[in-house]
Amino acid sequence: MVLTSLRRFIPLLLAIICLGCTQGEIANTNSIYGYKQPSSDGIGKVYMGREISQVMGHQGAYWLERPSREAEEGPDMAVDALGLRPTDTVADIGAGTGYMSFRMARKVPDGQVLAVDLQPEMIELLEDASDEQGITNVQPIQAEEDNPHLPSGQVDLALMVDAYHEFEAPREVMTGVVDALKPGGRLVLAEYRAENPLIMIKRLHKMSEKQVKKEMAAVGLTWVKTDERLPQQHLLFFEKAA
Repeated sequence: MVLTSLRRFIPLLLAIICLGCTQGEIANTNSIYGYKQPSSDGIGKVYMGREISQVMGHQGAYWLERPSREAEEGPDMAVDALGLRPTDTVADIGAGTGYMSFRMARKVPDGQVLAVDLQPEMIELLEDASDEQGITNVQPIQAEEDNPHLPSGQVDLALMVDAYHEFEAPREVMTGVVDALKPGGRLVLAEYRAENPLIMIKRLHKMSEKQVKKEMAAVGLTWVKTDERLPQQHLLFFEKAA
């Protein structure tokens, strides 16, 4: 717990150090991440030109289950777009309350969903909901900030819905995700479209197609297609080399 607190304090400390920098200048600490004064919805940590957003805590779990989400995001439409097979092993990274995990679980009756989340409170909510709904093929996994704790080479498809932009250590997490994918395995990200200013989501909680492609290429994934069927989000498909 002490180490976690210290890691969260580092961006603020470096931002204070950087107060004397010229506007827009970033205090580089290594070749992967930089730090700057945090913006209103960011943590001050910069990855490939993008400031990482603040995390939505478990206190906001009700937002994941809001009645309007069906119309705003089309979750069933998103799951249909994945083309899941009954025996697939699927990872839901940033699963939260299991909103998408349970939908996918019904599509893989002879497979399983690995529901990964960083917050133990979310894991508890997910477990409770799984028991209530009688769903037996969803396995909760407690992640760390830099490790999704997925089994190596066993995942057919990994899904991240409005989660990737919050990862405090995106390169390390994605390295773990790529390792977990089978050869030819797929990764799908759903992110609110940064290209559309009319989408009323905080700036750092949206991502452009260009930025997502750049960050996934950095971990060796190949872009396959971008599906724009959802009302406000991209569905970006990537593949691991076979």
